[in-house]
Amino acid sequence: MNKHAKKRKVNDEGRNFKKIWTTQYLFTEIRGKPVCLVCGEKVAVLKEYNLSRHYDTKHAAKYRHVAEAERVRISKGMLTKLAKQQGCFTKVQASREAATKTSFVISHKIAKYSKPFSDGEYVKECLLDAADIMYPVSKESFASIPLSRRTVTRRIEDIAENLELQLKSGIESFDFFSLASDESCDVSDTAQLLIFIRGIRRDFRITEELAALRSIKGTTTGSDMFKEVGTCMVKLGLKWDQLVGVTSDGCPNLTGKNVGLLKQIQDAVTEHGTGHTLTLLHCIIHQHALCKSVLKLNHVIDVVTRTVNFIRARKLHHRQFVELLEEQENEHGDIMYHTAVRWLGLGKVLKRFWDLKAEIQQFCEMKGKSIPELADIEWMADFAFAVDVMALMNELNTKLQGKGIFIHEMHNLVKAFMRKLQFLSSQLQHNTVTHMQTLKEVELSANHLSRYSSMLGDLHCEFSRRFADCKKIENEMHLVSSPFACRVENAPSDVQMELIDLQSDTVLEEHFKSASLLEFYSSLKEENFPNMRSKVKELNPRLYNNSRPNKNLLDEEWEELLAIKKSRLDDRQMGGAGYTKTTL
Repeated sequence: MNKHAKKRKVNDEGRNFKKIWTTQYLFTEIRGKPVCLVCGEKVAVLKEYNLSRHYDTKHAAKYRHVAEAERVRISKGMLTKLAKQQGCFTKVQASREAATKTSFVISHKIAKYSKPFSDGEYVKECLLDAADIMYPVSKESFASIPLSRRTVTRRIEDIAENLELQLKSGIESFDFFSLASDESCDVSDTAQLLIFIRGIRRDFRITEELAALRSIKGTTTGSDMFKEVGTCMVKLGLKWDQLVGVTSDGCPNLTGKNVGLLKQIQDAVTEHGTGHTLTLLHCIIHQHALCKSVLKLNHVIDVVTRTVNFIRARKLHHRQFVELLEEQENEHGDIMYHTAVRWLGLGKVLKRFWDLKAEIQQFCEMKGKSIPELADIEWMADFAFAVDVMALMNELNTKLQGKGIFIHEMHNLVKAFMRKLQFLSSQLQHNTVTHMQTLKEVELSANHLSRYSSMLGDLHCEFSRRFADCKKIENEMHLVSSPFACRVENAPSDVQMELIDLQSDTVLEEHFKSASLLEFYSSLKEENFPNMRSKVKELNPRLYNNSRPNKNLLDEEWEELLAIKKSRLDDRQMGGAGYTKTTL
């Protein structure tokens, strides 16, 4: 006998359970193990001798003289009973899992919509009342959903940890990324620094998320915020040599030449010896909102604001004004407040005031308050001009909003708007108001038209000045957005030869017309266009406007993470009343 022969293992014998053993020995197979139907014991090895020995030792005395047909009936009954027992445990386990999952879903909604954590108990009461009316049999299932304030807090913390883990796992595969920063104060005057991240992976997939929300208790200098940014990058495993762009809202502590946040970030990138240029941009939507200050329309806005406040600030006046509109069956049911932080608000307030100017004048005269400006031809002309210009700017603002818009698309919208300003200015210079719908309704002199033409010219100059940073990278934007129309001489030297190959390939040109931007670049072969792919991956994160989000268009993931990051602090401060939303 060979002493070195391997010992045979039971698991390698491939033994199978035979159905006849159920009737013969009253056994069944559960998860690969034979189980006795009488006593529930398991036999270690699936072997007929072991099953027969267990039967003969423990149960043969009772079932030895039972007829074959009766033995079949007994074994079937035992199998049915066992299946019911297993089904009972399965149902209980499934019910518990469903209740836990429901608890997570509701807690997620509470955080997403900025509701107090104690609202979980209120939601549970609503569920129980609804179940009592519609599904009384299932009321116990709804009653088992854990939604106490402490449970909701734990659930939200678990969701936060999971989101952070997902973000960290995505960051590991980033080739390049860009940051956007915004500092605002919440209702308790605590400075909140929001740090957004947008990175691109090797396969051109893009991750866009709120990286951190850091509370700053003391000063908010550039050094303080740089420290918080550094902490965030270390925590998430981000590398300075992969940072290609930073976007901010242009406040001094961010853009200071010597100790501003952007200057210190630029120094850190330079210190790590990266081979690419760091692009610093001002948020496009924010710049657009600042441009209107050059119009100098305060004499119009102040009168409108003062009149609106006279109506809305007094509850009795407000009720009576709404009643007046209802009596006259006006299409507008109310007048809106003007709030500076709402970028679209001014244009809407001016338009609504213009549409209701007769009703407003009537109501104010009833209250003994006169508005002499409404009888002033000069002021009414300025008012009509303001309504038209603000409507145009609101239209541009709305187009600039949204998720996933590349900066070259936004820059094209801005350039189109600037051309419109030049065109309208030229038309006004020639006494034409075709595209100024409100301005048509008032009496205009040549002096009015000349002045408004000059104001549109000033607005055009202000746009040119504020968007000069985008102008500097126009060639890079053109390379990414229109590689087949880009001049080879204007492209970086390391991609010029590959760009010629690209522009000479008619198949790729057709694919570019039908595919999205990232789909096209991800389809380029690495061996044929290595520098082109690398350059586009470097440009894509920086050529995306990681701008301050509009409050009405907040991305779901941003909303969730913002709520979750603040949940623990605010729940402690407000006794479970939820979180205080950061003022945007």
